[in-house]
Amino acid sequence: MKQKTAYLKLLAWLKSPAVFGRKIQLIPGKWELYEYYVDVDNELLHFELEYLKANNILFVISFLENREFIVAGNPPVKLFQPFTEGKWSVARNYISCIHPKDFRNNIEFQFAFEKGNLKLLKKDAMGKIEFFGFFRLVKQP
Repeated sequence: MKQKTAYLKLLAWLKSPAVFGRKIQLIPGKWELYEYYVDVDNELLHFELEYLKANNILFVISFLENREFIVAGNPPVKLFQPFTEGKWSVARNYISCIHPKDFRNNIEFQFAFEKGNLKLLKKDAMGKIEFFGFFRLVKQP
């Protein structure tokens, strides 16, 4: 019986996204912004959850299993305003939000996971942070 349980645990671990760099399996879901940074006039500004709540900023990105995404709420930066839905794709540790009509408006983020949270980083051509956001997975009822 112990061998069967150990085997099932090993099998579950092998199927998990943590093995063999399958981070892409962690992406699908509804992600809510709870903290972010932006570079404004060469000053890095930090906004925490209290600020977001006080200013009624609710920003959610849903990455769907069928490789579509939907942006809902009021984005805190203009970066997300050109489009609110489209396709997404992943290459290494970059996720691209693909504009449905004009590829020149695609947005590419570097992404990472830490403690179950999603981090999205977007820099401009000069290396300044346009957006560095921390998202937590929204539990579905």
